[in-house]
Amino acid sequence: MQPIPSKPMAALWMAGWLTLMLVMVVAGREATRELNVFELMEIRAVIGFFLLMPFVVRNGGFRTLKTSRLPQHIARNLIHYGSQLGWFFALTLIPIGQVVAIEFTMPIWTAILAASFLGERITSWKAIAIMLGIVGVVIIVRPATGEVNPGQLIALAAAVGFGVSMALVKSLTRTESALAVIFWMIVVQAVAGFLPTLYSWAWPSTHAWGWVIVIAICGTFSHYCLASAMRYADATIVVPMDFLRVPLTATVGWLVYAERLDIFTVCGAALILTGNLLNLKPNAPVAARAGT
Repeated sequence: MQPIPSKPMAALWMAGWLTLMLVMVVAGREATRELNVFELMEIRAVIGFFLLMPFVVRNGGFRTLKTSRLPQHIARNLIHYGSQLGWFFALTLIPIGQVVAIEFTMPIWTAILAASFLGERITSWKAIAIMLGIVGVVIIVRPATGEVNPGQLIALAAAVGFGVSMALVKSLTRTESALAVIFWMIVVQAVAGFLPTLYSWAWPSTHAWGWVIVIAICGTFSHYCLASAMRYADATIVVPMDFLRVPLTATVGWLVYAERLDIFTVCGAALILTGNLLNLKPNAPVAARAGT
């Protein structure tokens, strides 16, 4: 059942999303010092499955998770899985503030994809937003210097994937509960990563296990928070709340890893966020037909 729209409830769930994502950034960097990304994602999925079981039981068991939209769940979660792999890998190559700044091109790519494949109209505001986002990425990556970091390109590819995934989540939450969305995410991604993990398995140390458990908790319940927020409010309300993640993550990188963002990253991030705000501008109402 779709809950009554509530901006305060959406804000509360987004506060949970922000907190868990900030913790996961640090945990992800620490865990990937020892574990490969496939193994990290698989352990996270398995632990997440058991973390979710009490919620499944409390909400009526597995019968409440039946879905008629399994192909959409599979498509969304395979795309998200690939994007998450890239995101974790990028954390090992470039500053975390830069990873998140590039990640925020996600709505820009969503707009382009929606126009290309869903027939949505590109308004003048959306065109400006897309242009600002692309310029922002160019400023951050600075290809003219000839020293493009592969981590930047990986982060950019992940952002495109996250944009597709976000659009599919919003579609799924119209008929599926937040619990069902996160349950099928865990199941599909656990199956997708099983063979690569089996091939590259190395038993984690006690130290690494601690970080993996933190990632599993944050990764599982952050998406529950996001799906819940989108059930209480439209994406145009939820997405701007997530913009706080850029300065907050940069602050965490500075405090924990002494990472300093250069002026190019700051300017690029500002353009990307400005583009996001323009992208959220509602379309002008269609003029009433004459004689009606």
